[in-house]
Amino acid sequence: MGSSSTPAAAAVAAPSRRKVALYLTLLTLQYGAQPLISKRFVRQDTIVTSLVLATEAAKVICAIILLIAEGSLEKQFRNWTLAGSLTASGLPAAIYALQNSLLQISYKNLDSLTFSILNQTKLLWTAFFTYLILGQKQSSKQILALTLLISAAVLLSVGESSSKGSKGDSSDYVLLYGIIPVTVASMLSGLASSLCQWASQVKKHTSYMMTIEMSFIGSMCLLASTYRSPDGEAIRKYGFFHEWTLWTMVPVLMNAVGGILVGLVTTYAGGVRKGFVIVSALLVTALLQFIFDGKPPSHYCLMALPLVMTSIFIYQKYPYADRKKKD
Repeated sequence: MGSSSTPAAAAVAAPSRRKVALYLTLLTLQYGAQPLISKRFVRQDTIVTSLVLATEAAKVICAIILLIAEGSLEKQFRNWTLAGSLTASGLPAAIYALQNSLLQISYKNLDSLTFSILNQTKLLWTAFFTYLILGQKQSSKQILALTLLISAAVLLSVGESSSKGSKGDSSDYVLLYGIIPVTVASMLSGLASSLCQWASQVKKHTSYMMTIEMSFIGSMCLLASTYRSPDGEAIRKYGFFHEWTLWTMVPVLMNAVGGILVGLVTTYAGGVRKGFVIVSALLVTALLQFIFDGKPPSHYCLMALPLVMTSIFIYQKYPYADRKKKD
């Protein structure tokens, strides 16, 4: 078992194995389908900030509904303080807001499977920042796994750029608006994830409460940025829902539900099984892309996919074990 397991976490995980299996299945499908759904239902000229703000609002609504359903809404808000909220959720929220904006840009300009594989480098950054912030060390096998992951990301990035090279400027465009945004977003995801882990250990917030706080604070940061940003200008000129259709709500709601599920899976299933979700989601993305777009994975994707799958499996399977803590 991973060293991150605690008696409290075990107590939370015990009540219902069916719920755990349901959360894992739903998160796998959401991770795998999100790139295709976003690419299909979000128009190229849709304002990114409006998508992110709508997603955060949907997360808050979903989290409040779930707190009401479990009868803990009043208790959570009775114990809530502004200082505690900002300490636990302020910085991660701002980071996640920027990350979500970068992901929305990347969704539009990358092949779905390419996006999913590059997005997995967040595991590398999570490992780096958890060591930096929490002092969590890596085993030798985990270091090997991270090396495989870096190799896959480099292979895929080079392959994606060279395969588009015959289209003139499209190679630079894909790099600038596809590969770089998702890579930076993955780094930010690792940082925010580590900060959330630190906050949950110190503040003991539930996943729903963290979702509400982070969505609210992140939205405030985004709204403040619209004062001078190009997206803010576009919203003032064309309106918040410029280039939206009824179908645009599908990826927005899916993203919101995914944010809730990430918290639930981390709470109920832990990091090991979440790693298997990520691996399974890559297969789901490849399968859905072939079924709905009739587009088989490129040779570079086929070479990178097993590297990513192997690296994530090894990383989750062989965690660092502190010999001093072993009896």
